[in-house]
Amino acid sequence: MAERTVVRSPNPVAQLEAGSNGKAFSPRVDIFETPSELLLFADLPGVSPQDIDLRYERGELHLRGKVAPPQSRPLVLEEFETGEFQRVFQIHESIDATKIEAEHKNGVLTVHLPKQESVKPKQVKVRAG
Repeated sequence: MAERTVVRSPNPVAQLEAGSNGKAFSPRVDIFETPSELLLFADLPGVSPQDIDLRYERGELHLRGKVAPPQSRPLVLEEFETGEFQRVFQIHESIDATKIEAEHKNGVLTVHLPKQESVKPKQVKVRAG
């Protein structure tokens, strides 16, 4: 499967839809491939699962949400992005969209993008002559 583009992210800084406050930041993402699935890891520190909007529509995986600025203490240094974020990934048809799952733990969103059975590697038994 390495010879094909399975996931593409064309624009690291996205424009939000009308009615929003303009630009969104783009969270950092790593994507790994295993024989059975793609794993997408999104770095989302300070985001609660309720503030994550993850959708699959027409061959695209949309990741949107909001990070609230810290309220409890005065900031001395600020490096984490706050505000709205958005990423869009074009998903190859070899991914089984009906089985996409996600979990959020310790500031990292993990998205499981399972491959369809037809594209998973298969062991071929070799019979003796």
